Amino acid sequence: MFPIHDDNQRLHGRPFVNYILIAINIIIFIWEVITTNFFSNSYQVGEFFLNFGAVPNSVLNGDVMSLLTSMFLHGGIAHIIGNMVFLFIFGDNIEDRFGHVKYFFFYLLCGIVAGLVHSFYAVSVGSGELPAVGASGAISGVLGAYLVLFPKAKIYTIITAFIITTVRIPALAYIPFWFILQVIFNFIDPLGGVAYFAHIGGFLAGAGTSFLIKILLPSFFQGQSFRAPINFSKRSETRTFSNANYRPDILEGNDFYEILVEVKGPIVNSEISATYDQNYRILKIFSSSDPSIFQTFTLPNSIKGDRVSYVSILNGIARVRISKI
Repeated sequence: MFPIHDDNQRLHGRPFVNYILIAINIIIFIWEVITTNFFSNSYQVGEFFLNFGAVPNSVLNGDVMSLLTSMFLHGGIAHIIGNMVFLFIFGDNIEDRFGHVKYFFFYLLCGIVAGLVHSFYAVSVGSGELPAVGASGAISGVLGAYLVLFPKAKIYTIITAFIITTVRIPALAYIPFWFILQVIFNFIDPLGGVAYFAHIGGFLAGAGTSFLIKILLPSFFQGQSFRAPINFSKRSETRTFSNANYRPDILEGNDFYEILVEVKGPIVNSEISATYDQNYRILKIFSSSDPSIFQTFTLPNSIKGDRVSYVSILNGIARVRISKI
């Protein structure tokens, strides 16, 4: 089961940091290949990984720098291809949500936590002298963040059984399944050649950090945002939710504003509608087929809009485009 791409659309341009991270990993891998004669010189391979990999005993004795260098090393062509495919598919959306600089430090943080978790575990089971290399821990953190921020996204996945086919799997199913496999594989082969605890630690670091930011500090995420009370109407019941933890994005183009709002309930493009009252700056989003799905809020004074020119929805996020006056 191997992912090939997702259906999430970026909102804030190209993910330059993600591209740079991939490029750095590839350049360093080429350096590894040249230095070790494509990993055929076992002495050079051992020296290389001991010098730049994360040796658990050394890490716990203060060799923090190796946690950074190790996350840009790989042990073979399959290792780097697998990691870079995952980073390419999932990393761009996390960078799009965090912003370039914050995504870079988030990536490093997940890698460092993953290395520390693996080091504690490795020392505890008596393999503290074996170096760990790879970007898997940091990328696992990216997966954890993706699960928190884009649970409704669909992952296009290659599945090989009796035939080879592709299926769309919700992130809410794909990523937890991947995480469970890491836990199972660690128990099956705890002393094998894969640092499963690095995957587990990185994933929990990424998911936990993203969840806390989403709940406690939503303005940390990229996008022009504002606070506004949001009302959800449920047929005969109306509930008003405090917006303390909810900050929709407003993207400004040359002749339009685009409002990004999370919409509760199942709804597809053919059913979603929106209206805008420019006098009171009130935007209403609703389903033409389900009266229980209704959302309204007031836009800030800085929005000089005329009318709704376009509305769509993907993975529970409505995109409403309002023409400028």
